[in-house]
Formats: sequence, structure tokens, C-alpha cells
Amino acid sequence: MAAGLTTELAVHAPETDLIGVFAGEGGFEPHTVHTHYFGFQVPEAGIGAYLYIRYQPYFPLGQGGVVIFEGLDHRVPLDAAHVDYRMTMPYPTVDGSRITTANGLCVEFLELGRRARITYDSADAGFDVTQVAVTPLVARDAVIPGEALHASHQPGGSEQFMHCTGELRLHGEAYAVDCHMPRDRSWRQSRTEARGGRHDPPIAWTPVYFPDAELAFNQVGFESPGGSPVWAGALCIPPGSPSHHFAWVCDHGELRSVVSVHRSVEALHPYLPAPLRQTIIAEDAAGATYRFAGEALALAPIPSWPNAGTFDSVVRWTDEAGRIGYGPCQGIWYDAFQRLMKERGHGR
Repeated sequence: MAAGLTTELAVHAPETDLIGVFAGEGGFEPHTVHTHYFGFQVPEAGIGAYLYIRYQPYFPLGQGGVVIFEGLDHRVPLDAAHVDYRMTMPYPTVDGSRITTANGLCVEFLELGRRARITYDSADAGFDVTQVAVTPLVARDAVIPGEALHASHQPGGSEQFMHCTGELRLHGEAYAVDCHMPRDRSWRQSRTEARGGRHDPPIAWTPVYFPDAELAFNQVGFESPGGSPVWAGALCIPPGSPSHHFAWVCDHGELRSVVSVHRSVEALHPYLPAPLRQTIIAEDAAGATYRFAGEALALAPIPSWPNAGTFDSVVRWTDEAGRIGYGPCQGIWYDAFQRLMKERGHGR
């Protein structure tokens, strides 16, 4: 097993949903962040929604909002169907367990650790979606090298799959929302905005839920070096880092850690160096093995970090039995990978 990889799983208390949402905590550094990520998809229409709140307690300031993207024809964030993402806002207002950003994204925890209502309304887009947990609130530490830089801050995070139902309104069209998506949050993590970040190869998060199998699979990590990634021979995974940093399954309600992940990318987006097709082979702590083939139905760059390239996507996954699941694939890379792909003429 790679050094630094944790296989033990824990479940967080519901109250962790509200860590860091109130301004006034001190003792942090400028790169300290807390986050809330939610999303939803309409796979049959090739639509994905990226909903994000980033708290920066040192200042204190907030960042985030809504990105709704449709299909694959995206080169820059403004190509998305709807973008209302702000880099500098006041801390969100908090009323009980209801969190509202300055640009109108509202997360209301109807039951901490289990149910949330996410709403937003503007002239050309809006949604009202309720999310109900289908897995426990899985505890995690940092998932990107260097995020747990300040152990004294007690950094942490959680991940949970949700059944999302509601309605999306986009440019005059109404879409029913009925999907399974992960939600994710971090608290007291150190995420640098320095040039180059803390790793050179790109990292991707590939959560997926298979309703027919009642199976949730989740991993975040680098593409496996043995799979001939496009960066092989030019960039290196940081010494001591595992190729995957955190992975787990929930099979009919039973949580198990994932002990090995091999992820290979077979095709990239024509404009962005992000996966269009990829394969994951994994094994969990009980010896069960998995093979998933993924194809992006929608993919777009998203505004997020000024020193990084970031994307979100809607991926259709097929398991070995032919069952279909959907989920996002989100990734991040820094200038070394971007320069490498530019030198090779990708996207031209």
C-alpha cells in the first residue's frame, strides 16, 4: 500500500455541517478555507450544476455561487449556460441552519447530516432541489497534497451521496431533477493560491452512484502512472504521495474502504486537458473488485482557483454487469501541466 494512504473509515456527527460557517474564528492563515459543495445533474439533457461556497475565515470573506453547464462545447467558464460565481463576497448570512450567499445561493439543512434544500433564483436560471442522504456522512482528511499543512487547525472534511429531486429552470425551459450526487465539504484546510500549487500532475475526483446496485463508489487521486498518462515522463507525483488519496464504497449500506485504485484516461476533451473517457479498476478492503468505464456527457471549465485549471463534468459510468450510474468528475491542475499540454498543441 502506498505511503500516507488511510484505509480506516469513520462517520462524522451531523453538527459538522456547520463548522466554519460563522465569521469570527481566528488563528488561521490566508490560505485557510472551509467549503460546502453541492451539485445536481440532468444526465438525459447533458446538464450539470456546480454549487459552491468557500469560506475564507482569515479575512473574513466568502466566494462561490452557481455554474450550470450543458454539453461538451466549452472552452472558457463563460461558455457555460449560466455563471454567477463571485470571487469576493461577505461571509454568507446564517439563520439557524440556513446559509445564504450574497449572490443568492441558499443551502438550508432541513436535518443536519441528512437532508438539505438548495435554492437559487435569477432572471434566466433557478432551481429548488431537495437532497436526502443515501450513505453515511463519511469522514475524510485532506484529499490534495498539502491541504493538511497545519495540523493544529484540526482540518477535516466529509463526503456523502444524496438523492436529489426538484426542478431546474434554465433559459425558459423547465427540467425535472432526479439524480444521485455527492456532497462534499472541507474545514480548516490549507489551499494555497501560490503559483504551481502543491503537485504537478492533475488530480480528479470521480464519485458515482449505481441505483440498481445500491452502490456508491468514491475516489480522488492522480491517474495511475502505470496507465501511461499524458504527463508520464514529464511530470511526477510528489514523493511519498499515493496515486489515490481517499476512496471508499457503500454497498447496500455497508461502508468499506478502497485499498487500490487504477484509473486510466483513454481520451481527453478536444479543448481542455480533462477526461472524456476513462476506466477505473478498484478493490475494497473486503476483496471485492470493481471495474467502471466512464464517458463524459457534459464538461466545462469552472471558476474556482486563480492559480489552477479546474473543471466539472457529467459522467455516465457502466459497471461490469452493464449497470449505469452517473456522477461528476471534477479535476484540478496547475501551470506545469497546462504548459505541458500547450507545448504539445492540445486544444488547437
